[in-house]
Amino acid sequence: MATRIGIDLGGTKIERVALSQCGEERYRTRIPTPADDYQAIIAVIARLVREAEEHLGTQASVGIGTPGSPSPRTSLMRNANTQCLNGKPLAQDLNKALGREVRIANDANCFTLSEAVDGAARDADVVFGVILGTGTGGGVVINRQLLTGRNAITGEWGHNPLPWPNASEQPGPSCFCGQRGCVETFVSGPAMARDHELHTGERLNASQIAEHAATGEARALASLDRYLDRLARALASVINILDPDIIVLGGGVSRIEGLYQELPKRLPTYVFSDSFATPIVPARHGDASGVRGAAWLWPEN
Repeated sequence: MATRIGIDLGGTKIERVALSQCGEERYRTRIPTPADDYQAIIAVIARLVREAEEHLGTQASVGIGTPGSPSPRTSLMRNANTQCLNGKPLAQDLNKALGREVRIANDANCFTLSEAVDGAARDADVVFGVILGTGTGGGVVINRQLLTGRNAITGEWGHNPLPWPNASEQPGPSCFCGQRGCVETFVSGPAMARDHELHTGERLNASQIAEHAATGEARALASLDRYLDRLARALASVINILDPDIIVLGGGVSRIEGLYQELPKRLPTYVFSDSFATPIVPARHGDASGVRGAAWLWPEN
């Protein structure tokens, strides 16, 4: 099909986009996500697809980016922070509602695919995409093909332990996955805010910490320094395994400009190489990358 529809199913909003064959946006809207109502979510997604097709005057392929992912064993959703999705046959129910096959992938995978196809990493062969937001996600694309993995968890670096922890970082904060000291508990936006409050007693979000640091405020600079070192360690462990051609950052924390100057200075300390040349860049498509990647779940041909 010449037209692709992407749906980004978030906890608070559902976004849709229609892309032409060459990736040009033809239609994009967003609406609130029905609160904790699985059947309502199915109905809304089906309505959004039909409305888009009526607007475009053509039927389209449909890709869905979701929190969590379908289990390869049961095909049921798992690990979604939109709790009503977990344990549900989302793909099958959407297939039935729309009368055709839809494709579903984790939102971080969709983000990475978008940037690999026509974004900041379009000329790279091996791409590691990172979401630094409320949580910490990741995805891997090789030769413009999404790598899912045997257990459908490729790229889930946020639930590995923080590498090379010092005494003050052990055993680490509790993670929703049931472990302690996961990368996500150190490098997500809320993790930076929590660390800053622990050391200063001051409640600021990640962007506010960065703003204070930019003015030279000592406590904010110290918090940002701890964050950058932890992020460098966490990314180094991925580079030491995958050695990607490029790393693309997305999510709210990725808007901190200092990341792109500081990380290349810090990573050589931890990367197992005599040189370090991996570009670390912001997403080209910004907040729209996830929904565009959902549309690209259907191949270009």
